[in-house]
Amino acid sequence: MRRLLLQPLLTATLILIATTPISGLVLQGYSFSFHWQSPLFLAAAAFVLHLGLILGRIWSRNQFRPVAALRLQKGAWATGPEWRRAMSLLLPAIGLALPFFLDKYGLTVAILALIYVLLALGLNIVVGLAGLLDMGFVAFYAVGAYGYALGHHYLGLGFWTALPMAALLAAGCGLLLGFPVLRMHGDYLAIVTLGFGEIIRLILNNWMDFTGGPNGVQVDFPTFMGLEFSRRAKEGGVPIHEFLGIAYSSNIRNIFIYLVLFLVVLLVLALVTRLKYMPLGRTWEALREDEIACRSLGINHVVVKLSAFAMGAMIGGVGGVFFAASQGFVNPTSFTFFESALVLAIVVLGGLGSIPGVVIAAIVLTILPELLRDFSGYRILVFGLAMVAMMIWRPQGLIRPQRRIFLTGRH
Repeated sequence: MRRLLLQPLLTATLILIATTPISGLVLQGYSFSFHWQSPLFLAAAAFVLHLGLILGRIWSRNQFRPVAALRLQKGAWATGPEWRRAMSLLLPAIGLALPFFLDKYGLTVAILALIYVLLALGLNIVVGLAGLLDMGFVAFYAVGAYGYALGHHYLGLGFWTALPMAALLAAGCGLLLGFPVLRMHGDYLAIVTLGFGEIIRLILNNWMDFTGGPNGVQVDFPTFMGLEFSRRAKEGGVPIHEFLGIAYSSNIRNIFIYLVLFLVVLLVLALVTRLKYMPLGRTWEALREDEIACRSLGINHVVVKLSAFAMGAMIGGVGGVFFAASQGFVNPTSFTFFESALVLAIVVLGGLGSIPGVVIAAIVLTILPELLRDFSGYRILVFGLAMVAMMIWRPQGLIRPQRRIFLTGRH
């Protein structure tokens, strides 16, 4: 019992220490007063949550002790516990119904969270699976956003046409970055990719005649089968609220963007999960573990690295298109190094190579700053403390990546 309560008590103590300066101290002129209710409540909630996680882990070990979720039974892979299959159906249903219960601000935050899920999934391929430390991933995010914006401005491309084209353009930039860094590892690779990200940002900022420079570029909102989401359509167009015979609401556009983005996230999740267990994904992981051994076995490391860069960049470019579509405006200030650091922090906190962990971390690290908006001066402090705590107590991330176990014989 002492061991069971020790870690939750330690977690509650750390939460109490971290939140007391934020919510426990209230300034009153030149003095301040203590209010312990909020810090104690947060510490108690952390204690209960941590204790519940430990008890749930103990129960799951006892419940599925013979072999964990995946094992070979009568020549076929087991599908896992019933609750996992139920959650795989329940969570998409909740995600599809969610926008109809949120206001405009909530929808904006939800769209941003899904965009960061895409970015984290793309970087997880490069860093988590292939082991290539990329500090300039924001460059592909910017290429996707500006690919849509400039394509619409100069070529008249719509959202549905720009979506695959910007993804291919970002993948091409990933290949362009991959060639010079084939022989680099670790810190040297991080420095080069960081420089690539800064080069893209400076080009966007200084090429005034083409990109608009700091003034940015306006982007038209998406349409659906020729129906527009504005109050009054352009000449020859039809507003969607008139077509459906409903009252106009600016929230309709956000609901549409959210639903399309949510379906794209589900598609990318299925693709990345399938790739992880395919020979290409196994090759990425093998390259991450020991490149020399891979090359000695005849694996073409050039193709493997370039495929990782291209796939991750393509997913990042898709996220950039949705960012431009949701904002209606893009400029270089949205694509700074802080964005690359944030996405990398999401991948590390979620667990390198862990797809569920990365998704959870992306949602948490997007929504949590919005909940702490009243304490904006302390948000980076809380974020840094969370990073330090995770690296000490959970160095492998929120959810440790699991590998399928192939068993032979009888057990």
